[in-house]
Amino acid sequence: MKLLEFEAKEIFRNNGIPIPEGVVIKSPDELRRHLNGFTDEVVVKSQVDVGGRGKAGGIIVTQKADAVEAARHLFSFPIKGLIPKAILVEEKLPIDHEYYVSISIDRTTRQPMILFAETGGVDIEETARTGGPEALRRVGFSPLLSEVPGFLMRQILGTAPKELGPVINNLYKAFCASDALLAEINPLVTTSRGVFAADAKLIIDDNALIRQGITANRDLTPREREAEENGFSYVELEGSIGVIGNGAGLTMSTLDLIQHYDGKAANFLDVGGGAGRERVMKAVRLVAGMPDVKVIVVNLLGGITRCDEVAKGIIDAGIDQHVITRLAGTNEEEGKALLAKNGYQMLDTMEDVVKQAVKEAAA
Repeated sequence: MKLLEFEAKEIFRNNGIPIPEGVVIKSPDELRRHLNGFTDEVVVKSQVDVGGRGKAGGIIVTQKADAVEAARHLFSFPIKGLIPKAILVEEKLPIDHEYYVSISIDRTTRQPMILFAETGGVDIEETARTGGPEALRRVGFSPLLSEVPGFLMRQILGTAPKELGPVINNLYKAFCASDALLAEINPLVTTSRGVFAADAKLIIDDNALIRQGITANRDLTPREREAEENGFSYVELEGSIGVIGNGAGLTMSTLDLIQHYDGKAANFLDVGGGAGRERVMKAVRLVAGMPDVKVIVVNLLGGITRCDEVAKGIIDAGIDQHVITRLAGTNEEEGKALLAKNGYQMLDTMEDVVKQAVKEAAA
């Protein structure tokens, strides 16, 4: 789950990382009583969990006298479709230089990996793409270590000020303490007053939310939340062919085959083993509720899952979209007969099902 900037900064501050003086407001007029605490210039920042806020107009540097109007504008200004419920207003730092640093997990080595660039800010992606191997330095190290070893820190920093080292170590502490998948400061700035995290990004592992005291995953759409409540493994995609399978491998194979035949899947939904009538019904209705779904593929292998129960669940769902099925295994003939009796199409192979679905979705 992605934290908002002010939430991430609070965690960073608690782990010894300096952050700018600021205040979080829930309405423009709330800012008036805090303005005396700021100098002449302030930074007004929309709190939405998307990247590119600066380029999208979600970060405004303004005079203190105009800060309330800037906040009023941002409270009604959508960024990638999101309207902020909170605004962060901070002091404008006297920046000398901007750096970039992040910590994530290298899936290949299963170790923490630090990325560091001596040029931070809004164009870090371009720096990574065109700057060559030295522009964005990568260093991995053992997760058994409580901090970055000195020789690796020197490799990370290069010619950058050594004062950045303690901040990077504290970022690693925050990363570990938060069960994070990503901890990022962009930019990490040097000023005449010291080093500050001018921005903050923190993504927490969904599996650790309860341990972190977070009761609800804000990143989930209402449909994803419904899937979670029903125990489905579910991911929303951007196509028009709904997909329901049992087992991650079979469901992924179905998605791969759809792509192979130039179709686009609308989702990944694994109902799990032993899915009964009601569970299948809920899965079909969930996928049918996606606005772009034209046709639904149900591809299940009946082991502990009974094909006749699956067929009953499909029929009970009573949806408008065409459902094309491939059921194989326990009570396969009974399931096929039930579906045929109620006007549903059941084909013999996964390939036949996918070809038919792609054809109908393109029509």
